[in-house]
Amino acid sequence: MWWSVLSLLDNPHDRGLKPSPLPRGVQIAGVAAFVALVLVSGLFALTDHWRRATFALGVGMFWYVVIRWACDSKILGVLAVRSRLFDMCYAAAVGVLMVFLSASVDSLGS
Repeated sequence: MWWSVLSLLDNPHDRGLKPSPLPRGVQIAGVAAFVALVLVSGLFALTDHWRRATFALGVGMFWYVVIRWACDSKILGVLAVRSRLFDMCYAAAVGVLMVFLSASVDSLGS
């Protein structure tokens, strides 16, 4: 009974995809690296290092594109929002904008 409830929580956009060839531990490490990049970006923002924060977040979004392509939706959990292609394209666009923003803003001595 409880397994049927858990199957309702699967991402409906990814039901037809074959499982990832990567071991579960490698997938979890990739997600942990993404979370670490987001946390580092937040720490940079809290310490008023805005260029570093936007660059770290942009790199994190590029890393999300890699893990979204390589990892199963069950490992990603809430990070797998829509279909794999949509998530990857959206994250790549946000990553490009964030890295561009970090490169284009004047450093003002920071």
